Amino acid sequence: MSILAEKSYKFAIRIVKLNAYLTDEKKEYTLSRQLLRSGTAIGALVSEAQYAQSKADFINKLYIGLKEANESRYWIRLLRDCDYLNDSMANSIYSDVEELIKILTSSINTSKEKNNDHR
Repeated sequence: MSILAEKSYKFAIRIVKLNAYLTDEKKEYTLSRQLLRSGTAIGALVSEAQYAQSKADFINKLYIGLKEANESRYWIRLLRDCDYLNDSMANSIYSDVEELIKILTSSINTSKEKNNDHR
């Protein structure tokens, strides 16, 4: 399993557990559902990319994963700023999504460079 696949899977687990906390403890259902959708989509897209039909398909799947990671970052910030997450909780998961964004961006850029080298 690649570092990206492993980290995105572990992030999805954190998101599922965070969703349970938000719905059970904070009785927050709308924002947490949005985060659940975007946060778990990242790993699913990374997994899909591993079986891409082409280099362009691979890059596209990772790019969609990057968009989902950016959306997740937005929901985490909003949940923190609406006082559903304390700073410690928000900062911990926020740093995870920031790391995923960096890895995804690097993977996309590397794949694009390799794709251009083969033309």
